[in-house]
Amino acid sequence: MSIDVSQFVQTFLDESFEGLDAMESQLLELQADDVEAINTIFRAAHSIKGGAGTFGFGPVGEFTHGVETLLDEMRGGRRAVSPELVKLLLEAVDCMREMLVAARDGVEVDAQRIATVRSAIDASLNEENTAPMPEQTAVSTGGNGAGWHIRFAPEPDVMRTGNDPLRILAALEELGSVQVTCDLARLPSLEELDPEDCLLSWDIRLEGPVGREAVNEVFEWVEDQCELRIEPLSGGEVAAPVQSSTAVAQHASAGSGVNPPAQTRSGFDRRSGGDRRGAGDRRADTGSIRVNTDKIDALINMVGELVITQSMLGQIGNELVQGGSQVQLEKLRDGLTSLERNTRELQESVMRIRMLPISFAFNRFPRLVHDLSAQLGKQVELSMSGENTELDKTVMEKIGDPLVHLVRNALDHGLEVPEVRLAAGKPATGHLLLNAYHQGGNIVIEIIDDGAGINREKVLKKAIERGLISEADAAAMPDERVCDLIFQPGFSTAETVSDVSGRGVGMDVVRRNIQDLGGSVEITSRQGQGSRITIRLPLTLAILDGQLVRVGEQIYIIPLVSIIESLQAMPESLNVVAGMAEVYRLRDEYLSVIRLHRVFGVRGDTEDLTKGLLVVVEGDGQRAAVFVDELLGQQQVVIKSLETNFRRVEGTSGATILGDGSVALIMDIPGLIRMTNPPAQDAVRKRAQIEEAV
Repeated sequence: MSIDVSQFVQTFLDESFEGLDAMESQLLELQADDVEAINTIFRAAHSIKGGAGTFGFGPVGEFTHGVETLLDEMRGGRRAVSPELVKLLLEAVDCMREMLVAARDGVEVDAQRIATVRSAIDASLNEENTAPMPEQTAVSTGGNGAGWHIRFAPEPDVMRTGNDPLRILAALEELGSVQVTCDLARLPSLEELDPEDCLLSWDIRLEGPVGREAVNEVFEWVEDQCELRIEPLSGGEVAAPVQSSTAVAQHASAGSGVNPPAQTRSGFDRRSGGDRRGAGDRRADTGSIRVNTDKIDALINMVGELVITQSMLGQIGNELVQGGSQVQLEKLRDGLTSLERNTRELQESVMRIRMLPISFAFNRFPRLVHDLSAQLGKQVELSMSGENTELDKTVMEKIGDPLVHLVRNALDHGLEVPEVRLAAGKPATGHLLLNAYHQGGNIVIEIIDDGAGINREKVLKKAIERGLISEADAAAMPDERVCDLIFQPGFSTAETVSDVSGRGVGMDVVRRNIQDLGGSVEITSRQGQGSRITIRLPLTLAILDGQLVRVGEQIYIIPLVSIIESLQAMPESLNVVAGMAEVYRLRDEYLSVIRLHRVFGVRGDTEDLTKGLLVVVEGDGQRAAVFVDELLGQQQVVIKSLETNFRRVEGTSGATILGDGSVALIMDIPGLIRMTNPPAQDAVRKRAQIEEAV
């Protein structure tokens, strides 16, 4: 009975992408004498090749065969490690990743590029090696190199893990002459036979000048699932080369398995500037997630606690029905308190299951920095810290592309070429730091470079040319506002357009994408010393801490992360700019006023701003004062999508269900400011000018 191995394909793909990540990181730091690193790279390639054949990804296995051969020569000392060889292997890793993604997602690959890299690998294998060939070592073979006697008795469940003993026997046939005797001693009666069990064992005579390592590799996939004994046919010792067996994968690719989507030539849109990974690697797969067993154990324990609490409350309920007392009421309160605690812990346990270390997003950057710095002629040292800081999987997937854009900008615009750095009294090698840490209910990601910083005069000149600000505004504009201009649509100070940056497309998209995640981004910079980009993101998109506010009979929720303060309005601080907007002067700042009851068309308690409350909020780099009737409590709320369940409502990011069963809208503060007060900045500026004139 054949085994359906399709159930194991996703696991193979996940492990293959992890193996490719390991190959890439080791290659980027590979030294000529680092034997362990070469062995790690080889093992990853070997596993991918073997698995590709087993699961029907024939082209992947065939391509990886040449990569494995190159690596085998490197680890055997028969081929020297060189920058050219490392570059070729990195390109091969890109091709392997692309082929696996294409097989997984049913998309086409750049067949021409893969053929080019494969030809380069073949050419490298055919050219004369630069490393000295090691002396051949004596290995055990049969008399005069006759071969091996092998006892192979697999465990009964070997086929349930996708391993087929017949393929192993076929692989041995490709190494030499094979004679097989089948042992039927373990076979039960027909009535007791389970067709999925492997109850046969074999005595095998393998004749030919085959090295011990080649035989071991054939059984590598099942060595922990069988009784295996390998002995020379005689006690003689002869010199024989140690061969690297590829028979398992080659035979398996011709056998039964899962047929992946056909891989054909197409005009695949590759990313320039060394970012070959893009969003098409394993992080794009949203269908599965690996979970540490400790997190599962904690979840199971919490479910058990909830069952106990439920049982306790049920018993109390029965007692109350039969005529309860004050004692039962106290027990009920205790039970509800326990239920609340257990529910909160269960919620936290479930959320932790979705949390992944941010290293999943950071891992692409060593390769990106390596390739892009070479392209730009710069020397860059990349440091990363806080890689184990955890973030929700959904947030992780959506923050990847904005991070790539920001890192590319730091490399292109921020860090200088060695000559310029030396002239400025800096080291020739620039430093780029990626840092992540938790702060309150958020995760903070920092991108810090010691480059040229932001040229204030150049930014202001470009902003004046585009009509974003006036010359009068430019003179008194603080540095943080100058940096904020970079996020305006189409803004760029690049003097030339390149494949890396300079088209003015991106930074506004970066901010918008981060804001869509409920986060914020800001830049601080010192000219000649460097820049720091700070991103703040919620830990999860499913739950947020919110402030409940009342407007008339309606309840709304303002995310706590957006609130700066709340206050009672003072009449002398209120002003109306005719035809523009209401503004409130808070200390030295003018805030536009947003009347929430007008935005959503509901009846409020009063139109008098001094009889309600103003909630000062910040979003999209702007502040505003939201007018509400009353502040209620703060609580965590579960976000429900309005678009999925109803339709999109401008100024909201979703809705939640409150404890009494009513629905409350969750405010999208940046969207609310944009929607209700487009001319707010002009109004504030004109009002300030009037004040100065008076």
